[in-house]
Amino acid sequence: MVVDDSAVVRGLITRMLEDAADVQVVTSVPNGDAAVKALDRYDIEVVLLDIEMPVMDGMTALPLMLKKRPDLKVIMASTLTLNNADISLRALELGAIDYIPKPTATREMTGGVDFKRELLEKVKALGLSLRRSGQRRAAAPARPGTLPPAARTPFQRPGAAATPGAAARPSLLSPSQPLKLRQHKIEYPDLIAIGSSTGGPQALFKVLTDLRAGGPIKQPIVITQHMPATFTTILAEHIARVSGWPAKEGQDGEVLKGGTVTIAPGGFHMLLESKGTETVVRIVDAPPENFCKPAVDPMFRSIAKVYGRRVLAVILTGMGSDGAKGGATIVEAGGSVIAQDEETSVVWGMPGAVAQAGLCSAVLPLQDIGAFIKKVATRL
Repeated sequence: MVVDDSAVVRGLITRMLEDAADVQVVTSVPNGDAAVKALDRYDIEVVLLDIEMPVMDGMTALPLMLKKRPDLKVIMASTLTLNNADISLRALELGAIDYIPKPTATREMTGGVDFKRELLEKVKALGLSLRRSGQRRAAAPARPGTLPPAARTPFQRPGAAATPGAAARPSLLSPSQPLKLRQHKIEYPDLIAIGSSTGGPQALFKVLTDLRAGGPIKQPIVITQHMPATFTTILAEHIARVSGWPAKEGQDGEVLKGGTVTIAPGGFHMLLESKGTETVVRIVDAPPENFCKPAVDPMFRSIAKVYGRRVLAVILTGMGSDGAKGGATIVEAGGSVIAQDEETSVVWGMPGAVAQAGLCSAVLPLQDIGAFIKKVATRL
């Protein structure tokens, strides 16, 4: 479902999405009130939700939608302003899954290859993750008095004919492969490095809050979260407020300090470099990697050079495979990598890539990652 007060924007986004053979826009509506009501009429998996709309805005509609459909995957759509970035991150705290920066002009939207690619990737990945979790629930024993997902009747527009094959959509997923973990001693780290993407802000809030419980660790923490400029500024503020960690965007040439969180700024790669006895941050305007800028791989490569085996790298939920090549470099240097498990990931792309490559010393549910890092970082 596409929710936007502009009929032109709704039309453009609908055409972009339906260019993909495996995406169907079942309805588009002009405000949040209509979106909430549409959930009673349509089988909707993913929602693209505008923030500023008449009648009912996106932030008011979001909790009402999730109350009706807790498994709904909501992507917030907003233009790149400080206010909208702040609202989008607050929406993630309320249960939205992701966000997408919306071009400020329709000509930028129609000619924006990057916007269309990102939109399609996110919608497809979230739809598949919902189906994957449905398959896991269907395979599990049903609780007394409930129907397994496969037995539930799909929603259908009143008076509309059923779409051929809609009641039994084929699975696009292959069974998960058994994971092979590295059997080695995790060295005491001098640095904690985290990479994340789709679903990452929520995961970061959880991990960092758990990690600070009982007192902070002394190591610096560096993070690359796939986000555009402006959003990373607000992310740092939200991390500081939610978790209690001192957090800020990285600045070129600054010395890395223990017990702080440094976040790669949107639109740049963040690297680390040795300078005498200190480690300094380098902010680099280099080409995107894995379609991302900032990207995890260049940060990890630089970390391997500076810290060798004295680093613990963490890959959280996200699309694609960013972090896998950099993770391999860290492992080659003797460092350690852990990843979020499939069950608790919004999208098991990035963590799945390092896990299935055999790079991980542990693959853990989100709720256990903070405590694991704490144990390694304090030698408990």
